[in-house]
Amino acid sequence: MTSRASHPSSDLLSQRLLHTGLPYGLPDFATIGEDDYEPAISDALVQHDREIAHIIDSDEAATFENTIVALERSGHALDRVLSVFFNLTSTDGTPALLDLEERMSSVLSEHYDAISLNPRLFERVQAVYEQLDELTLDAESRWLVERTHLGFVRAGAGLESAAQQHLREINAELSTLSTRFGTRLLDDSNALGVVFDDPAELDGLNEAELAAASAAAEEAGYRGRHMVALVLPSGHPWLSKLTVRATRERILRASLERGAHGGPNDTRAIAVRIAQLRAHRAELLGYANHAEYVLADETAGSLEAADTLLQRLAPAAMANARDEARELQKLIDEADADEADGATGCTLQPYDWPYYTELRRKREFDIDAEALSEYFEVERVLRDGVFYAAEQLYGVHLEERPDLHGYHPAVRVFEVSRTPVAEADAAAPSREAVGLFLLDLYARPTKRGGAWMSSFVDQSRLLNERAIVVNVLNLVKPPEGEPTLLSLDEVHTLFHEFGHGLHGLLSDVRYPQFSGTNVPRDFVELPSQFNETWALHPAVLPHYAKHVRTGEVIPQQLIDRLKAAGTFNQGYETTEYLQASVIDLAWHSLSAAAADALVEPAAEADDDEVVSRFEQQALLQRGLASNLVLPRYRTSFFQHIFSGGYSAGYYSYIWSEVLDADTEQWFAEHGGLSREAGEHYRRELLTRGGSQDTKKTYVEFRGADAAIEPLLKRRGLAARVSH
Repeated sequence: MTSRASHPSSDLLSQRLLHTGLPYGLPDFATIGEDDYEPAISDALVQHDREIAHIIDSDEAATFENTIVALERSGHALDRVLSVFFNLTSTDGTPALLDLEERMSSVLSEHYDAISLNPRLFERVQAVYEQLDELTLDAESRWLVERTHLGFVRAGAGLESAAQQHLREINAELSTLSTRFGTRLLDDSNALGVVFDDPAELDGLNEAELAAASAAAEEAGYRGRHMVALVLPSGHPWLSKLTVRATRERILRASLERGAHGGPNDTRAIAVRIAQLRAHRAELLGYANHAEYVLADETAGSLEAADTLLQRLAPAAMANARDEARELQKLIDEADADEADGATGCTLQPYDWPYYTELRRKREFDIDAEALSEYFEVERVLRDGVFYAAEQLYGVHLEERPDLHGYHPAVRVFEVSRTPVAEADAAAPSREAVGLFLLDLYARPTKRGGAWMSSFVDQSRLLNERAIVVNVLNLVKPPEGEPTLLSLDEVHTLFHEFGHGLHGLLSDVRYPQFSGTNVPRDFVELPSQFNETWALHPAVLPHYAKHVRTGEVIPQQLIDRLKAAGTFNQGYETTEYLQASVIDLAWHSLSAAAADALVEPAAEADDDEVVSRFEQQALLQRGLASNLVLPRYRTSFFQHIFSGGYSAGYYSYIWSEVLDADTEQWFAEHGGLSREAGEHYRRELLTRGGSQDTKKTYVEFRGADAAIEPLLKRRGLAARVSH
């Protein structure tokens, strides 16, 4: 073990991050500053080293309790500190915190490698594993032994010392590069915000959106101008309403340039090097490529299974997208010569697609996205939609705690409790404590793009802890005093992330490594994507969708039109998703030799040529190349796979959607929004976390394997996909 010196300010760790005295162990953010994190991490590393040394140096024979359970208990302080620290670097990444993150990345990689590659520790784990059939363990404890042993094997514990040293070097470099990719992407996204001198260039935005663009420009130092800040995926939500074609083109070009235009924030060489290192690591561990390594431990089970699903959907999605493109071109051809958009006689371009799609939606279904958003005021969506559905299904109740403070002034804290089924009909039902929910809604320059769920504390009966989960979004903050109105997509995002939150909050497992969302990547999106079901459910939508000015409930005719438009533009949306998934798997299906061959010419050629050619070849091979539909993420800003946890795993959204569409079908057959159905789903799926094989979890909930037909119907692909 590496020897480390303890930092003198150990009171920081024990008092302000761990034993805070606040409910559920919420960190005392009011007393924590930027300078506190480095000594806190250092102290926690020392403590973890001591805990591991205690296990290794034991004179007793290895047992389930003194080895496997002891490992589960170890590193608790470090987990707690890092969960807070990494949440901060993603949501309020100041230069000091981002610098510390990069400096600590290799230190943490070395620390965890020193544990997983320690031969004496693995010897003890192996000893318990070999006597597993002789132990009288419950199912979750037996699974813990199996998963702990597998974790060591997959980390390289069985390799020779020279190979282990090479593995350590690869892991250290990967850790640094992943952090650097995320930092550069954030910096470049901020730097490439599109600035406009004349507000007429932003025709189509409403007053609140114009005010938000003005405020963004002011914050960035462009007083008296307007700025469109970039979001994580390709493009921008405002492309659907901006009437000036040149403006749409500027925004899309800036979005696609992120990390791909040279200079200090270019990410392409980093991405290629990450892919190369991952390929070499997979080879060291006995796998053909990184994707095979990752998928061997996912629900899909193999690269072939994931790739087969993508191949099955791709032709139908592309065919639907081509049909949609023809309809959009008709709209352009029908435009009057004096149309303000100036697109008359033009050929449809990628930056036109969102704009003309909204025109087509309005024409065919009489749905005006701008008018629709007036029924989606964020507070009503949150309380009367997201929280309401959870209470009806699971007895979950959220009460805001203004006396508790988050990591940023904009973060809100809610205490979560649950009414047991037995108490549901009581005159004064009792509630059992569940945990805390933190909500961080609005974009800021120090926050990385996208939306996600994280946690400060994972539920565990072993450690007697309840969950503290965080939902992060990147909504545009309106001017002071103005309501936050959501698009339909943003409504779905709010429901989606709370689905992850419920997975963490309602977890009921003994061991921390199985808690909540600690499940295979292609299963983790099931609870979140399924929770989106309730956004347009007839028992939920009218409860929250009320006009922001009049309070009028959304008209039934509009609800009917929304349902009729359920598969509208799904060719485009499915294709852009599949394209990103294919790019991900292409990078991570490279063998070490193929990755090396790709990198060598990169030293002499422009990074853009190497990366763009690679992407295009991958899309051509899968029949997904298109000049009109662009991948949801390109390599240079694909944060999920190069600076997140989704490498060789972006396919998981569609894999999970097979499960969630099938789950929606089950609820339709069992009473819909009812406490009885919700309780079955909570008990059989949400509480389980990763405490057993997730394929078994799903079958125990559903009573059968998932069928693909509900997904095909949802995405409008049923008629074009062979069964």
